[in-house]
Amino acid sequence: MGTLYMVASPIGNLGDITLRAIETLQEVDVVACEDTRHTLRLLNHLSISGKRLIATHAHNEEESAKGIVKLLEEGKSVAYLSDAGTPGISDPGAKVVAL
Repeated sequence: MGTLYMVASPIGNLGDITLRAIETLQEVDVVACEDTRHTLRLLNHLSISGKRLIATHAHNEEESAKGIVKLLEEGKSVAYLSDAGTPGISDPGAKVVAL
């Protein structure tokens, strides 16, 4: 079984991200996020490339959550990143955690 990391993202200033969040994003196999454009901007800022991004938003919440669980069952490591702040409370990441 893989590992799911809930990664807090900076609010407003990309430089406010923690070192642990950067290390996690560098090491995981897949990054699940609300908006791939927003996350790609952050990853580019951090010089992290080659990551598979999975969009997880209100319109595909159930389907993407099941896909993430499948990746975890395959032994992949997945970081879930909200657009701003700590994920998993009032965003699609809550569905992933529930499964």
